[in-house]
Amino acid sequence: MRSTIFTILVVLAVSVLVVGACQGKEKSGKSEKDVEAPQFTLKNYDGEEVSLSDYAGKIVVLEWFNYECPFVVYHYEKPKTMAGLAAKYKDKDVVWLTVNSTKHLKTEKNKDFVEKHKLTYPILDDRSGKVGRAYSARTTPHMFIIDAKGKIVYDGGIDNSPMGSKKEKTTNYVDKALAELTAGKAVSTPKTKPYGCSVKYAR
Repeated sequence: MRSTIFTILVVLAVSVLVVGACQGKEKSGKSEKDVEAPQFTLKNYDGEEVSLSDYAGKIVVLEWFNYECPFVVYHYEKPKTMAGLAAKYKDKDVVWLTVNSTKHLKTEKNKDFVEKHKLTYPILDDRSGKVGRAYSARTTPHMFIIDAKGKIVYDGGIDNSPMGSKKEKTTNYVDKALAELTAGKAVSTPKTKPYGCSVKYAR
C-alpha cells in the first residue's frame, strides 16, 4: 500500500514539473515574440522632434550610434553598411533612425557626421540615456527592428563580422531580417549578440 501511494506521489510530482516547464516555455516564447517597442520622442541635432509614433504602420530600424566609436566609424567609412541598408529599403516602408545615447556627445558633431556622410536619416539626441535604457541598448552599434505592428522583432548586432574580421560567410542580420519582413515572412534570427563600444550612459 505504501509503495503504491509513493508511486502515485512521484507521478503527480513529475506531472507538475512537466506542466510547469511547458508553461514556462510558452511564456518565454510569447515574451520574445511580442515585445512592444517602447515609445519615445527625441530631438534631432537641429531641434526637430522625432517620435516613434510618427512611423506607425511602418518598419523601423533603430541604430545605437556614437561618432567616436571605431566600430561605428568602420561601418560608415568602409562598407557603408548603415547608409546602404537605409537606401536599399527606403522605398519598402522602412524607416531608419539613429540614436546617440552617449552622455558627452556634442549635437553639432552629430550634424557634422550627417553632412560628411550625406545621411538621409536623423541622429537623435538621447544624452539622458532614457531611451537607450528603455531598449537595453548595450553597444554601438546595437540594432533593433520594429515591425509594422510595433513589436521588436530583431535585437542584436548588425552582422557577425566585427570590423570586417570575418572574410567569408559574413551574415548581415539586419539586411536578412528586413528582406524577410518586407517579403511578408517572420524574422528567422530574432536575436544575436551585439558588438562594439559600450554605450556611455549618464549616471
